[in-house]
Parts: sequence; structure tokens; C-alpha cells
Amino acid sequence: MDKPIASVSRTRQILNSRGLRARKNYGQNFLTDVSVVARAAEASHCQGAVIEIGPGIGSLTEQLAARSRHVTAYEVDERLIPVLAEELAEYDNIEVILEDFLECDLNSKTEELLKEYGTVSVCANLPYYVTTPILFRLFEGPQEIEWITVMVQKEMADRFSAAPGSPEYSALSAECAYLYEVKKLFTVPPGAFSPAPKVDSAVIQFHRRKNMRAEEGLFELIRACFQQRRKTLYNNLKEYLESGEKARRLLEKAELAEDVRAQSLAPEVFAQLYELGKGMEL
Repeated sequence: MDKPIASVSRTRQILNSRGLRARKNYGQNFLTDVSVVARAAEASHCQGAVIEIGPGIGSLTEQLAARSRHVTAYEVDERLIPVLAEELAEYDNIEVILEDFLECDLNSKTEELLKEYGTVSVCANLPYYVTTPILFRLFEGPQEIEWITVMVQKEMADRFSAAPGSPEYSALSAECAYLYEVKKLFTVPPGAFSPAPKVDSAVIQFHRRKNMRAEEGLFELIRACFQQRRKTLYNNLKEYLESGEKARRLLEKAELAEDVRAQSLAPEVFAQLYELGKGMEL
């Protein structure tokens, strides 16, 4: 029986036999640690259909296919399409699509997969350079994608999962926590990849909160409140609302002190400010 694709020896054989090298412009780092891909797949709630972004040579795809009814994998590197077809030939539940995930019709694909397989999750090893655009595409996508499990740069995972009051807590943290329960599952060292990145990675999971939607107005307010981290909430709101009086009235309505700072506030407080602002003539 062949070794898993994520094993060092098989990864090397696949790449060398085809004269392939990782493309820096695609942010490619191939996973070469079987335990890492197995743990990520096992935690991903992929029993129905699962969407993978950037399958590479199939290290994680193989593990997902063994645990789910169907895998849809979006790959942008045309060189890897025949590699995936050959290396994953034993599986009949994998659909590889040559397309940039950021340009795909996610709503239609999710609807199609839901009808056929009942549930849709996402599990992927994301290229560092497009982590944020891909995640926000998912955040703004169908609520039916209940679980998102991704490998990202550890520093980014720390920001996504940061709690109010911590140094890493930011607008990004607050927006994520409004929509999802966020949990960092485990850290992945550089040696788990080929080529090895210069920083640690981490697997992080997002579990969608029920009936929460990405509201651009709310997120715009959150970003404004964090615009200058050293400034008080009042001063940031004053600039955003272009009026000190309006900022003061809003804070009074929310029963918040003028000297409070955004990094100490939970996501639901920003949601309260947003709703109060809509009800006032600001």
C-alpha cells in the first residue's frame, strides 16, 4: 500500500518525478506531516461535503476524501490538475475545479452540495498571502457553511482568536467573534512543510453562530472604533461621526464611559452601538 501523500518520501517522489517545485507566487508550501493533515481533517466536520481551497498535490485532500462523502477542491495551479487526478485516482468522491476560489460562485456550489450531501464545511491549508481575502469571502458567504477549519500563519490565527483586552485583539478579532465561535486547535511548526516557511502556522476553526449575518455597516463601525488604537472610543467615534456631540450621545445611550478603548469591548457591545446609532439621528 502506498504511503500517504503527506509523507515526506511520497511528497518528494511526486514532485521529483514530475520536475515540480513550489511556486512562490501561489504561496505554495506542501504539507509533509501525516499527523497534521489527519488531525485537521478529523476535526473539520467534513462528514457530508467539504470544500478545500488550494489542494496542492493532495496531502489534505486524501485525508478529507477518506472521511467525507464528497470533496470539492479549488486549485489555481494548472500544473497540479493531472497530479491530483493520478495521485487520488482511487477515490471517486473528489471533484477538482481549476478556478480561483475568490472568483467562484460559492452560493451556487454550496446550494448544489447541500442538496446532494446534506452538510457543507470548509477545510484548507491556506496560502499566507490570500488568507484574509479567502476568509472574508467565506464569512460573507452562505450561512449554511457552519464549520471552517483552516491552516494559517500562527500570528494571523492569534489575531482571529484574540479575546477582548488582549494585545492581539483588533477589529478583525471582533468581526470574527461576532459571526463565529473561534478556536485555535493546534500549532504547526515550519518543518511540517516543504519548502519550510519561516514562521509557525496554526490550525484554527470557525463555528458559525446561528442567525448572525455579516453587516457591512456594523463592520464599518467596528473598524472605525479601532482606527487609532491609542485613542479612546470617544475620540475614534468623534472622527467617524464627524461630531463630538453625536459621539457623546451615542456613548451615553450605550452607558459607556468616554475614556473606554475599543480593545476592551466584546463584539456584542459594538453590535449594541450599531443598533443604537441606527435608532438615533446621528
